[in-house]
Amino acid sequence: MMNVSELQNTAKTIRRDIVTMLTESASGHPGGSLSATDIITTLYFKEMNIDPKNPKMEDRDRFVLSKGHAAPALYSALARRGFFDPAKLNTLRKLGSDLQGHPNMNDVAGIDMSTGSLGQGISAAVGMALAGKLDNKDYRVFALLGDGELEEGQVWEAAMSAAHYSLDNLTAFVDFNGLQIDGKIEDVMNPGPIDKKFEAFGWNVLNIDGHNIEEIIKAVDKARNFKEKPTMIVCHTVKGKGVSFMENQASWHGTAPSKEQCTQALSEIGGDN
Repeated sequence: MMNVSELQNTAKTIRRDIVTMLTESASGHPGGSLSATDIITTLYFKEMNIDPKNPKMEDRDRFVLSKGHAAPALYSALARRGFFDPAKLNTLRKLGSDLQGHPNMNDVAGIDMSTGSLGQGISAAVGMALAGKLDNKDYRVFALLGDGELEEGQVWEAAMSAAHYSLDNLTAFVDFNGLQIDGKIEDVMNPGPIDKKFEAFGWNVLNIDGHNIEEIIKAVDKARNFKEKPTMIVCHTVKGKGVSFMENQASWHGTAPSKEQCTQALSEIGGDN
């Protein structure tokens, strides 16, 4: 598995992929994909027990992208991890492509759950973790939620269930960038304080810098060793991370860059394609 420096370089590659494929498709969600990149990179290239040659391996770790609109980050991670040819990334959202705007488990190797309707992904992840417990399996389940997604009531039903069944094989992340499509989450429907709410629902809660790969690794390790409760890792992130004109701008939630903006973004991100 990769060391921190290699993970940081891979995250740059994934950010480059995100910008490039969204420019090619002229459609998609760059802001939340870029803010989630370091979390997804760490899971797929460091933490998760997965096999690209056997994507349905029974004892594999599971990942659910509950904020399904961040699919570009997931597609890039899967491609760079070896689940499919990276050249396919340029077909994002095109007619007939497997890589549509939200993940489809029936079409894309390595995807464990079809997502897009916010709130439903974390519920599916809870079911996967409960199944693992009932079947005495050692696999772990990871889920990534958006902070705006926490406005969905179903999230809190899932949170309550996960704690009730002591699902310590479940680790979830909140991509806490503070923005959603309509603006600041605190103005739209404030879900805060996020950490205190999950603690009240019976979760083990950690707060970290969601762009610091060393902190992500340490948090996942703590979650692995914490027993009797699921763990929520609240990741403080920047929407549009890595691209100056996208950072902290709600307008880049679902706006694709132009070719000129793509060139500037790739220059700022750096790294190798």
